[in-house]
Amino acid sequence: MVSIKGGRKRLVTGAVAATTAGLALGAFALSGTANGAAETAAAAGTGKHAKPTVILEHGAFADGSSWNGVISRLRADGYPVIAAANPLRGPASDAAALRTVLDHVKGPKILVGHSYGGNVISQAATNDPDVKALVYVAAFLPAPGESALELTNKYPGSTLPGALDPVTYQQADGSTATDLYIQQDKFHHQFAADVPPKQAALMAAAQRPIAQSALEEKATSAAWKTIPSWDIITTEDLNIPAAVQRFMAKRAHAHTTEVAASHSVAASHPHLVADVIERAARATVR
Repeated sequence: MVSIKGGRKRLVTGAVAATTAGLALGAFALSGTANGAAETAAAAGTGKHAKPTVILEHGAFADGSSWNGVISRLRADGYPVIAAANPLRGPASDAAALRTVLDHVKGPKILVGHSYGGNVISQAATNDPDVKALVYVAAFLPAPGESALELTNKYPGSTLPGALDPVTYQQADGSTATDLYIQQDKFHHQFAADVPPKQAALMAAAQRPIAQSALEEKATSAAWKTIPSWDIITTEDLNIPAAVQRFMAKRAHAHTTEVAASHSVAASHPHLVADVIERAARATVR
């Protein structure tokens, strides 16, 4: 395990850690275009030292732009990158949306999930031989039968419930559903404490809600059981407790890196996140 210290020392935990988000009908938001990314990956595949396509899945209360710093660094190092849009409706349907992206891009792939996005990649990558590594970033690694809510509550410490802004609405069939946001005036402290205030304010305004039911839906598969995994554990995380993250990483036999960072580690430490992704790529794709 690599341990990285920095910033204020404050072990935190997470609660209903509604992690990732997105409403992806088109199924992807790219660094470029869908066809362009696929063509880049195909072209790379003809080279002697081909690099895999990195596919990034954001979590709740975020969108594809949360990966911007990571994307810039990966692209500078020659990696094709796609930041997929996460519908945030439930692990099964969100994984199905992500699989449309995986099926579109040919060749080896590294799949990366932040927060609730970890639930999604764990399901989407199951039985996909082209996914060579999984990288979890302050994320859930559920086993079959587990939900994000259940895992969050495994250890105490999350302050997320008190920061949530639930919005209940009527669906087309007359039933009601609830979306969860983070209150904008609490977003910086709760979600991105080590991100500059102005940047955090933009992130709060652009956040995408997660369906409350998505946090309660149980996983049906766990790709980390058969695919090599890397995990960035955030010790100052107020959404998903560090103790929960360590439990899941140990169970998955993941290569772990600990950093004193908030839940928004991809925004506050993009170099670190990109470095772990590239390490996973180098170790699994030759």
